[in-house]
Amino acid sequence: MDFDFNLILVPATLLFFGIWLLDKFVFKQRAEKGRGNENFIISWAYDFWPVLAVVLVLRSFFFEPFNIPSDSMVPTLETGDYILVNKYQYGVRLPITNTKILDIGEPKRGDVAVFRYPANPKISYIKRIIGLPGDKIESDHGQLFINGQKVTQTPTQFSRPKDIYDTAQSIYYYETMGEHKHLVRLLEGQNTLVSAFNYAQKKQDLPYVAKANDRFVKSNGENWEVIVPKGHYFAMGDNRDQSADSRFWGFVPEENLTGHAIYIWMHKEPGLKVPSFSHNGTID
Repeated sequence: MDFDFNLILVPATLLFFGIWLLDKFVFKQRAEKGRGNENFIISWAYDFWPVLAVVLVLRSFFFEPFNIPSDSMVPTLETGDYILVNKYQYGVRLPITNTKILDIGEPKRGDVAVFRYPANPKISYIKRIIGLPGDKIESDHGQLFINGQKVTQTPTQFSRPKDIYDTAQSIYYYETMGEHKHLVRLLEGQNTLVSAFNYAQKKQDLPYVAKANDRFVKSNGENWEVIVPKGHYFAMGDNRDQSADSRFWGFVPEENLTGHAIYIWMHKEPGLKVPSFSHNGTID
């Protein structure tokens, strides 16, 4: 999710619109020579700019398709899933700059959100919103607490065909967060935060939760806590042991939000595989 199609769509729409305006009020080739007899560039402008304008409006202010490039949201979203993102639910924003021009709503706890990666806004990330502004988020041996309240986690029997490619056994449980009840995946015996901490000590690039306070270090990486600042969100992937998220790089600024992921409309494996629609459905 590292390419913004609007970088092409916006200039193309403005270019053809400008050519259309010039012919409408200056050149007047279509008016004088008739349809099909004008310069081909002017003909393209008449044919394409209305279509491009409609696509631009739909993608920028209503719904935009995205492709899932990694396993960080497994099992909710698989690599190769194509999803629809509601662009107006978190506020109407201008294309390219992402500047909010109309405040409509805010993310709810448990939403699956698309946002611009804080360290590199050219890249789009998709994670689940765990913490809202002002929330205190704690983790004790993998058990989440939000504002002192234990997040319900119910073990369940679940498996994916691709789980066999991981050396560690996959463990699944249902997590209830706000209006959302979703599956979360862990790898038995794994603690990626500890692994990242041990590796990062050599590079002086520690996970965010290790730098927030001393609780992480004192517990050997088993416990941590953060308080979400105003105007920011704490996001995590459902594939908890294989997700680079707020635990590692910090909070998501409100101005980086893109939209709410709402629907899976297609799945496509790499290569010459036929697209599948059996995984279609709403995203919880």
